[in-house]
Amino acid sequence: MSVRRLAAAELEFGSIRTEFGLVSDFPDAALAEAEHAVDAFSAVREDRVDLPFVTIDPPGSMDLDQALHLQRTASGFVVHYAIADLGAVVVPGGALDTEVRRRGQTYYLPDGSIPLHPPVLSAGNASLLPEQDRPVALWTIECDERAQPQTWSVRRARVRSVARLDYAGVQADADAGRLHPSIAALPEFGALRLAAAAHRGAIELNLPEQVVIRDGDAGWRLELEPRTAADEWNAQVSLLTGMCAAALMVSAELGLLRTMPPPDAAALAGIRRAAKALGLDWPADVPVGRLLAALPTGAPTTLAVMSEATGLLRGAGYTVLDGSLPEQVSQSAIGAPYTHVTAPLRRLTDRFTTEICLALSAATPVPDWVRAGLSEVAEVMRYTDALAGKVERACVDRAEATVLADRVGSDFPAVVLRGKDGRRDAEVFVADPPVVARCDGDPPDGAQLTVRLQTADIDTRTVRFAYRPADSAVPAEINDSTAG
Repeated sequence: MSVRRLAAAELEFGSIRTEFGLVSDFPDAALAEAEHAVDAFSAVREDRVDLPFVTIDPPGSMDLDQALHLQRTASGFVVHYAIADLGAVVVPGGALDTEVRRRGQTYYLPDGSIPLHPPVLSAGNASLLPEQDRPVALWTIECDERAQPQTWSVRRARVRSVARLDYAGVQADADAGRLHPSIAALPEFGALRLAAAAHRGAIELNLPEQVVIRDGDAGWRLELEPRTAADEWNAQVSLLTGMCAAALMVSAELGLLRTMPPPDAAALAGIRRAAKALGLDWPADVPVGRLLAALPTGAPTTLAVMSEATGLLRGAGYTVLDGSLPEQVSQSAIGAPYTHVTAPLRRLTDRFTTEICLALSAATPVPDWVRAGLSEVAEVMRYTDALAGKVERACVDRAEATVLADRVGSDFPAVVLRGKDGRRDAEVFVADPPVVARCDGDPPDGAQLTVRLQTADIDTRTVRFAYRPADSAVPAEINDSTAG
């Protein structure tokens, strides 16, 4: 799964940082520990610098959590997935550990991030930067011809990345048949894993990225940047690793799972209503996950449907396992038990879950500090996930208001995603610029009509349209030709 990521480097988001109490600076004691961090397990690491790992991240990223080496074999695939080993450099109970537990995760804003760890670690000595030996938790997953995992294990190792790649570059190389040898099998492997996800009934919310671009002297414009197939292939490697990690935990009845109940009937009815309003063909026998997977990646309508589909993912949480299994151990959007283990530079939980998996894989006791901290970590992640969602929503709202600020009073073709219901306002989708917003009046559910921009307030981050039947001629049909 992925969430919407907004890019708007020249807009100002300092007020959002202040509003939500996001502070970049670290306490001096935590910084000192980060600057003097050493690998506590250097003497016992397996040396795997012989494997030519590569990283795949957005351009300019420095907090590189994962490196991949994927081998096609006569019987299937061997995945080597190296994850930055934060458990080796963060001292349990120390000043840095205390601060990281307070932060919970990295917060991403369009003009920069609030990192979980000091940059000397997250963008330096712990990051899997190219041509640097790095301590990692190295997963080895052997898969059959259908890319189904047969065996898996994780151990501490030392690796070296030989190339820092980005999604667009990987996609271009795949299209041209010149992929790096370390990931030459990724398109085939990714396609097989996507097929397996569809078979499990997985729900992938691959929201296109909203990009705010300066439009000469006239202001700003909002465009959509679709996710590439390379994004999806790479995400499948991470998901597979999280599923294998969860299998270890479920078998041992010890760990920290990312769980979610199945979507409720109201959420399914809501997305079916939105799909109908947008003119999407959705046969009754097609599961929602298959519908979402088939949507065109760069279309404005995809943004609208994916935004509505977030209602399918309510109830996500963190479930501690400690000697027994609860009734709910699955992550319904993935269609299997799952845990976070692949982003320890950016998520607190991954350092703890990785330590659990290392111990279970080696048949050694889980460290006491890990087991004792699981409930606290689960609570921190619940709170910070909610906070991250609020920060992201605030940034999107501010950017949308900025783009539309000089168009108040203008008319826009729109689709009514949801009619007025009691005290809840109607919600409309405008394709150009791609925006989902509240609408005053009582527009008919599912109708295509004209709405007028009533409010675009940058300070309050408010965008509202209004519907007046007498002034609303039926517009030309909204379609995907307006994709940015």
